[in-house]
Amino acid sequence: MSEMIVKTESWPIRGSFSISRGTRTHVEVVVVELREANSIGRGECMPYAHYGESAVGVCAQIEGLRNDLANGLERDGLQKLLPGGAARNAIDCALWDLEAKRTGKRVWQLAGIDAPVSLTSAYTLSLDTPEKMKEAASKNAHRPLLKLKLSGPGDFDRIVAVRAGAPEPRIIVDANEAWTSEIYQELAPKLISLGVEMIEQPLPAGRDGRLVEMARPISVCADESCHDRSSLREIIGKYDMINIKLDKTGGLTEALKLKAEAESAGLKIMVGCMVATSLAMAPAILLAQGASVVDLDGPLLLNEDRLHGLKYDNSLVYPPESNLWG
Repeated sequence: MSEMIVKTESWPIRGSFSISRGTRTHVEVVVVELREANSIGRGECMPYAHYGESAVGVCAQIEGLRNDLANGLERDGLQKLLPGGAARNAIDCALWDLEAKRTGKRVWQLAGIDAPVSLTSAYTLSLDTPEKMKEAASKNAHRPLLKLKLSGPGDFDRIVAVRAGAPEPRIIVDANEAWTSEIYQELAPKLISLGVEMIEQPLPAGRDGRLVEMARPISVCADESCHDRSSLREIIGKYDMINIKLDKTGGLTEALKLKAEAESAGLKIMVGCMVATSLAMAPAILLAQGASVVDLDGPLLLNEDRLHGLKYDNSLVYPPESNLWG
């Protein structure tokens, strides 16, 4: 029988964070704590308005399962009671953590996967003018992998400016659905010479069918178009990779299954995140083992992280200690 605590937390972003859909100066996350005897399991999610979520709505979804959790609801049952999304993610990850604390095993052992190792994460440059993005790139030119947020018009100039400011790092770009087919066809061939290795979600989800017939000289990765395993039938043929985020899949349970099915279908894996604290990143570290691209820099974009946060050394991120999660 689990006692549950649900709370919202506001975390200031370092400066601001802009993508094609707007700018934020803080993030509001929802944290679930499940208590059983002397064991506490925690999970964190970041409700995303683009998917129709809010902190109030997510908390209401979670509260709706209070009696089920008190009566012993486990991960398998959870998948049937809540759809994928932020609410299920927070509960699912808290259940994994609770079982780890209760059994004295690490989550990777419970999941039957190898012990996690440190990973190189992308570092995200917020959308801005070419001049400002060049300045940000110069400050982070020591990092091995930069991810650029783009918006459509002026994007080629932004990428040229970033490359001038940071000649050495690998580069991936994320349009967040802001391109048209015409922009994609114009830019994709040009980006090869700038060393761009991946284009993430160039076209709007639901209106990306033309990717089937267009050349993909650079790997194209689905983000908004891919949420869980049910998305895969629409992904094949359009995309080369998928970006798995726990807040989209509804937790680690579904994410591990999505990863396995996507790899079996010949898709490469990117593991990404919303801007959130280390508690949200920790389960994704397990998922990201062996991924082609890792983008788990959320805590680096905040003014500060929570106690016992993940260790970052430049862009190298280490697996969580058990006092954080898992």
